[in-house]
Amino acid sequence: MSRFGKLEFETGPEPSGQHSVRTAAGESHWSSEAERAFQWGDFELALRLFARVLEHNPASVPAWAGQVRSLIELGEFREARLWADKALERFPQAPDLLASKAVALGRLGDSENAMAFSDASLEERGDSAYVWLARGDVFLSRKEKQADHCFERARSVRSSDWTCPWLAGRIRHVHGQFAKALQSAREACSLAPGELAPWLLAGECQLALGFHEEARVSFTQAWQIRPDSLAAREGLGRSESPGAWQRCTGLFRRWFRS
Repeated sequence: MSRFGKLEFETGPEPSGQHSVRTAAGESHWSSEAERAFQWGDFELALRLFARVLEHNPASVPAWAGQVRSLIELGEFREARLWADKALERFPQAPDLLASKAVALGRLGDSENAMAFSDASLEERGDSAYVWLARGDVFLSRKEKQADHCFERARSVRSSDWTCPWLAGRIRHVHGQFAKALQSAREACSLAPGELAPWLLAGECQLALGFHEEARVSFTQAWQIRPDSLAAREGLGRSESPGAWQRCTGLFRRWFRS
């Protein structure tokens, strides 16, 4: 089953004891949990938690936008576009929804319509950090240079928020700008050294650039923050230098031959 069929007003069996917790918790609780899951980089969980918000308040535009953005981060661009359309039927002038649809279209290669929706998000007086991040994403999809200005505008809207450079870095990473993505990741790490996601992004950028030693440091920091992080453990494994890995495989081969 596609994720699209399970997003809104999700129901189903729950673990013992969880029903009463879910009933007692309200929109504010689930909204906070969803945003936190998104910031952890757990976009599958964020997707489900934004659905919980909509159970309490079907008119929550941030929850609708959060679902679209989670789908985008999961690489589900067609479902993101469909879900954005569903949300825009209810809230046709919501800037963040227009912006998220622009990103989905840009990632799907429809650069002309992507720019049109990005323009519309600004025309609706959209000046949130996400509107500018999304516009930068669209410019990168079109291989245009104005993205830098857009990311700077996003940063000016929320100057002390580590999620802005983190998200800008994720966008640049998707579009293959690994050096600039690493700069953004380092900025996010400096703003929030105790957060997991910026260190994971830094490690991924360093691996893409061939900086295996530096990547190991970043993934180690991520693992120390959350020892249960599968992404941190996998990153540590991948950060072993190619030479070290080749030496290990060579030893195994010689051992099996003997």
